[in-house]
Amino acid sequence: MLNKKNILNVGITDGTKNEILEYVIKNLENFKKKLFLATPNPEFLVLANKNSRFKNILNKADLALADGIGIIIAAKFLGKDLKGRFTGVDLVKILCKEVSEKPITVGFLGGKDEAAEKTAECLQKKHPKLKISFVGEEWPNNVNARQPRVSDDAWLSYRDPAASFLPASVPSTSPVRVIGSPFFSGIISRIDILFVAFGAPKQEFWINENLQKIPVKIAIGVGGAFDYISGKVPRAPGFVRNIGLEWLFRLTVQPWRIKRQLSLIEFIWLVLKEKINKSSATT
Repeated sequence: MLNKKNILNVGITDGTKNEILEYVIKNLENFKKKLFLATPNPEFLVLANKNSRFKNILNKADLALADGIGIIIAAKFLGKDLKGRFTGVDLVKILCKEVSEKPITVGFLGGKDEAAEKTAECLQKKHPKLKISFVGEEWPNNVNARQPRVSDDAWLSYRDPAASFLPASVPSTSPVRVIGSPFFSGIISRIDILFVAFGAPKQEFWINENLQKIPVKIAIGVGGAFDYISGKVPRAPGFVRNIGLEWLFRLTVQPWRIKRQLSLIEFIWLVLKEKINKSSATT
């Protein structure tokens, strides 16, 4: 198991891309337990500090990969350097490339406007031997899992494990699409890696609730990765990502994200407060 470092009360995996890929693939080849992977960015950590259930779910993740450059900078500032970041987009792309020559299947769940299907098609064009066993905007109602079509507030207000997971019945109307499989009988036989793109915190709540019930070995919350891989939303050029300004590029492409970016101010304050508290404790 790769080690984690505590950043704002959330354990972030400290590993290189190669170490993480090796861990995931070895787990599939010598399968012993299901894995839950999260890809936290600063927004996650701000939300986790407001919502204890979300924080607990992130800390239950077998791997929590630093998605945002802000987490890398904060870790360094707090004296807890991480080996690097691994964005959800890169994780999907690289994992699909690595497993395409192996007897490992992948599935794409979530997104909107056929983003999952377009992502699957794009990746299969790049890697013709990639084995895709499931593609769907929603999980089918008859395959033992609850749907995530509720508001963020409803998911965040969920507390009681004995209560109904959804505040109301939410029917599934989207068809299930299966690529690379000759048939679909309503029963999903095997998905080794399921990429879940419901966005945070829905995807983390859904994975936590359903992973042990569904025929999936590894579930990974990947946020908006499908939008970028499918070409629906342009991604920042490599040099912009390398200097840590991908967030600014995204803001210019999607101005509506300004409300979400305001959480960065809160993130900076939380990091400064932890640094001050740490300094006070050592004097």
